[in-house]
Amino acid sequence: MQESLEGTLVPEKRKLMVVGAAIAAAFALSGCAPTGYDAADYGNAQEAADAGAASPEATSTADPIAQADPDATEPPGADAVTDLPEEQITAKLVGSEVKRMGEVIESEEGMVLYRFDDDGDNPSKSNCNGECAEIWPPALTNDGEPEVDGVDQELVGTVTRADGTKQLTVKGWPVYFYIGDKKAGQWKGQNVGGKWFVIKPDGAKNLTCLPPVSKPVAPPKDDAEESESGDAGGAGSDYSY
Repeated sequence: MQESLEGTLVPEKRKLMVVGAAIAAAFALSGCAPTGYDAADYGNAQEAADAGAASPEATSTADPIAQADPDATEPPGADAVTDLPEEQITAKLVGSEVKRMGEVIESEEGMVLYRFDDDGDNPSKSNCNGECAEIWPPALTNDGEPEVDGVDQELVGTVTRADGTKQLTVKGWPVYFYIGDKKAGQWKGQNVGGKWFVIKPDGAKNLTCLPPVSKPVAPPKDDAEESESGDAGGAGSDYSY
């Protein structure tokens, strides 16, 4: 009788263990949403986890060492670029950690920085211009020598953009902000368009948390556009960048 009872309890115990593990996994995945977002904002959390596990960079701590183009930081005519006012430049790069995501680079104001898969790192090249740059403002500089804390100075460089301004790069990758981030420490731009990712202090993508691919917010509208559409913008868009 005792052997029969034990044989019945063992399968039941295993079922409870499986259910418990599933519940724990669900809680872990729900914690992947950025600050200020619910997990539901990103749809299927399991798909996000599967995408992260399948990505070749998910377990990587750094990209392969890039051979920097010596001309990438000093393109022709760079000396003729007009200095930008202080409020338009990024004066400091800080390697830090934020909740759920882990390693990030932040500005002096605590805003998280991103990299774009359609850009180039060897040589450095920014392909985000026009309306794209309204959604993803580049981290601009005058001298290419921001104060650094937790970021290797040797990894920091510049690239000249199409409009003649200089943009900061980390290990060759141009870095940007996201207008969807409204306060320090937010990273709502993670995996937007499947091409934008939080950048780590070593220049690699941070894939610690990979929400499902989402669309970027709409670029800001001027007063004339808002009065014509009756919409203040920013709720979402079909933009591909």
